Amino acid sequence: MEEVKRYSECSEYELKQEIGKLHEQARKAEQMGMVNEFAVLERKAAMAKAYLLNPDDFKPGEIYGIEGDPGAYFEIKYLNGVFAWGHRLRNGEEEEALPISLLKELKK
Repeated sequence: MEEVKRYSECSEYELKQEIGKLHEQARKAEQMGMVNEFAVLERKAAMAKAYLLNPDDFKPGEIYGIEGDPGAYFEIKYLNGVFAWGHRLRNGEEEEALPISLLKELKK
């Protein structure tokens, strides 16, 4: 049986391989109309991508766009590993965590 590695333990090469595999599985799930499976696989790929990014590039107090949610903005309160904790600007003050790979810098 294959030992499961955490994304935090994977090399950059292993993460990129995993992301490719997840995207392929997601594509197949979408073609087969398996919407829930597609969403889970896309979220897993976003998690793996987060480990390829440097959390120091994301600053508390800054506002970012959210990948896949046009017109939605997220203000970072603090970072914990590869998760940005904060709130969406249109939804009020409910705190949530997003993988940093889902955040995109706003054009200045």
